[in-house]
Amino acid sequence: MERMTLQEIAERLGTTTPVQAEITEISTDTRNLPEGCLFIALRGEKFDGHSFVRNAIDAGAVAAVTDTQMGDNPCIVVSDTGQALLDIASLYREKFDIPVIGITGSVGKTTTKEMTASVLSQRFKTLKTQANLNNVIGCPKTLLGLTSEHGAAVIEMGMNHFGEISRMSHCTKPTMAVITNIGFSHVENLGSQEGILRAKLEMLEGMNPHAPLIVSGDDKLLAPLRESLEGRLVYTFSTEGNPADVMAEDIKEENGVTTFTIVYGEKRLLAVLPAIGVHNVKNALAAFLVGTLCGMEEQEILCGIAEYRPTGNRQNIMEKNGQTVIADCYNASPASMEAALSVLANYPCEGRKVAVLGDMLELGAMSDTLHEQVGAIAKKSNLNMLYCYGPASRHIAAKAGDKFGVFCTEDAALLTEKLQNYLKEGDVVLFKASHGMHLEHIIEAVYGA
Repeated sequence: MERMTLQEIAERLGTTTPVQAEITEISTDTRNLPEGCLFIALRGEKFDGHSFVRNAIDAGAVAAVTDTQMGDNPCIVVSDTGQALLDIASLYREKFDIPVIGITGSVGKTTTKEMTASVLSQRFKTLKTQANLNNVIGCPKTLLGLTSEHGAAVIEMGMNHFGEISRMSHCTKPTMAVITNIGFSHVENLGSQEGILRAKLEMLEGMNPHAPLIVSGDDKLLAPLRESLEGRLVYTFSTEGNPADVMAEDIKEENGVTTFTIVYGEKRLLAVLPAIGVHNVKNALAAFLVGTLCGMEEQEILCGIAEYRPTGNRQNIMEKNGQTVIADCYNASPASMEAALSVLANYPCEGRKVAVLGDMLELGAMSDTLHEQVGAIAKKSNLNMLYCYGPASRHIAAKAGDKFGVFCTEDAALLTEKLQNYLKEGDVVLFKASHGMHLEHIIEAVYGA
């Protein structure tokens, strides 16, 4: 972080500062508190940073941002410390005249963020959202990591409720945005896919009216934006032959690598992506458009796509006990379940193809129907065995029918035992569920840490 004064921070927050000082760090955690920083006392469901203000000052913080005066401690008092964090990050972001890419979507936003950062890093030192810091607290913390060395930033924005992306967008002020797709994630809170679309379009609220938006031309809710958003440049990508600014053809998967031809105007470019699945090709096309709009050379962009690597539990393909394990346990929706089953269906296999599917969470009243949809997809996937884990997954099992073996349970130990007894060398096994189902623990139990 570059230097800021408490005076300019207080002015942006509409209040006053009890001391005059410069800071080069902002912290919300007294366990990791650099001397001379500004401490922001956040309130959460299970914690209250106001309880640690004295500790922060004793540890070397020059002041604290609080929503009430805390004794004789030097406090910048505001009405909402969470909003203050966003406002301070917004002030700080304004110091940088660089491309800032905002990325959201129901599925694929993290992968698209990683691919986009890999592309931009070919030319620019690029800041990107780390781990799961894609919320109203993580987003400003990411922006505060900008330095004069950065030439670009890629900021992922997730949400559970209306208004969250709006707050992050006003903070981030993206110069360009990507919406990967509109699915059913968080439909419990947002009511419908149309509600999810409205929530994702909050991304535009912090952007210049003419800043470009990149969306999937294969998404029935996003594709029409090209005509409906007057005054804004909307670019589209497609893997399904729909008219779009950039398209993919000749998609081929082999040994964990996908090759495809990028069709861009009159040009046809061979791309190599070290991941499999058409959904990942879509993400790569979005990253290609970002690089193009940022003025990068085509070969730079293609190198960035080729250097992408999956992160965490997102389509992590590994060999264990002579079996191929596809661990995709971070998040789940009908669209991502279908994509994962497609990867399994197309993966080379000397043994049997096995899917371990767990519950998709936060689907509300639509949960039963959407789990049944996944069961219907699984039925067509040429599996040898389907294991379903969790109370909602019984609807997957019921719809999958008896075309192949199906086992359903809510007992993690029993599932582990069944898998250990069934799986053999040469099998390919997909593990897919919402993160809250913790299928990664099942993988560890089956194969060892």
